[in-house]
Amino acid sequence: MTLQDAPAKSDKRLRLFRVRTLALLLALAGLLTPALPLWAAEAGPPLMLAKVYHAGISLPDYWVSEKLDGVRGYWDGEKLLTRGGERIAAPAWFTAGWPTVPMDGELWAGRSQFAKAVSTVRQQTPDDGAWRAMRFMVFDLPAQGGSFTERIPALNGLVGRIDQPWVQAVAQFRLANHQALQSLLAKTVKRGGEGLMLHRGASLYKGQRTDDLLKVKTHEDTEARVIAHIPGKDKYAGVMGALLVEMPGLNGQPGQRFKLGTGFSDEQRQRPPAIGSTVTYRFRGLNDSGIPRFASFMRVREDASL
Repeated sequence: MTLQDAPAKSDKRLRLFRVRTLALLLALAGLLTPALPLWAAEAGPPLMLAKVYHAGISLPDYWVSEKLDGVRGYWDGEKLLTRGGERIAAPAWFTAGWPTVPMDGELWAGRSQFAKAVSTVRQQTPDDGAWRAMRFMVFDLPAQGGSFTERIPALNGLVGRIDQPWVQAVAQFRLANHQALQSLLAKTVKRGGEGLMLHRGASLYKGQRTDDLLKVKTHEDTEARVIAHIPGKDKYAGVMGALLVEMPGLNGQPGQRFKLGTGFSDEQRQRPPAIGSTVTYRFRGLNDSGIPRFASFMRVREDASL
């Protein structure tokens, strides 16, 4: 964010605060249907977000599951939303009979099918055939009280009552030690999976990024916003040579910018990700200045915004 952007961002936060305050006052006055969420759509649902796995954690405290490479889906009791708060145009049959309680999960088309999942979810007019290949993999119940360990049987029971083959509970299990974790990670990736998730058994559902939820992968990856297209040279003359991207800022400060120049197909260089879009890249640690080392483009993250 530049200094010129600061007033606009401040105004947006003020408008959002006013919307939330008005919604709360109306709810308290009985003029707003309780089933409606009290967060504004532009803010997105209050999701629990993962941090990166690190050494020193007590593995017996966590449940383990496969990390599904799809589109985050949040059922608010009435409709499906992306993590950014946009409504997902799913066919009516897909959500028919779903309960009025929130469900947090992943809209998944199978291993190595991320692009297919994104293409299906982003269509404003749902493709019935494409949705037949989708599954809603439920991994938590945000409004359910108790610890995650206590929420697991409640989740399994709820999914069982829905009784639809495209709605499934994500399997949760325990592992004895970190060697078993790394062995399972290797097998999962070899089979085309993205990685693993660790969820602390004692944790409550919190709409924030927390160590109670950790992602375990063979590489680090994160997201950045596209600032500019840098023209290519030599073999890439006439097409995009690299993206200038910006990492999320911290403590109100602008994020660092760097060039992301590897990992692109010829087609992506001819039609690069749009300026302002969010891209996911993998890397191997940070250099002394905080810039990712060996950064490589993975994909456009359609369901995310920074």
